[in-house]
Amino acid sequence: MSVDLKPPHQLRLNFRRVPSYDVAEFAIGASNQAAVSRLEAWQSWHNGSLALIGPEAAGKTHLARLWAERVGAFVCPIGITDPLDLPDRPVVLEDVDRGVHPELLFHGLNRAIQSGVAMLLTGRSLPSTWSVEIPDLRSRLNALQVVELAPPDDTLLTNILRSFFKQRNIRPAEDLYPYLIARMERSIASAQSLVDRLDEAADAMGRPVSKALARDILGDDAENLDLFQE
Repeated sequence: MSVDLKPPHQLRLNFRRVPSYDVAEFAIGASNQAAVSRLEAWQSWHNGSLALIGPEAAGKTHLARLWAERVGAFVCPIGITDPLDLPDRPVVLEDVDRGVHPELLFHGLNRAIQSGVAMLLTGRSLPSTWSVEIPDLRSRLNALQVVELAPPDDTLLTNILRSFFKQRNIRPAEDLYPYLIARMERSIASAQSLVDRLDEAADAMGRPVSKALARDILGDDAENLDLFQE
């Protein structure tokens, strides 16, 4: 009778952390420094309001929540339509470009102008493109001060990848980061997608998250680029 002495397959425990909006989890770089600075100077916003815009998963929510915590702002939940439900303190209204009750938005902007109760709006596009039918509301949106999140630079992308891996309790070798950055789209969404793919592949194949694993799952294009990277 033969005995298989090979060690059993080692499962990597997948304890994923709940996404955090803590300041320690937010990476600051050249691409978002202007937005951070404008949020810090919130008391000087023109007409008391600011529009924070950027592509999906660019970090708008994280920045907005950090600002809300700092100034004691009310983060408006989805579904609120009555302006009377807004408390007498700063307000965060997210994803305005995807649709928000016009009276709620109009009241919040007017209140910021008249009473100085700050309002932070987030969206993926310029306020001038947001769909509204009230002429006075259109003029308010056109006059909004805007700050945009630019595509992340290499340093910021590295820190973002590191944060996403940390949320999944993964600590890859440092050589993985430049390898991924040379091959990914310059967006937080792309960073999240890469981390997801690597984590899932590592679980399925019983391998650690590493540059070798990334080379295997990214395919021939990654191999060709390696000729110029190594």
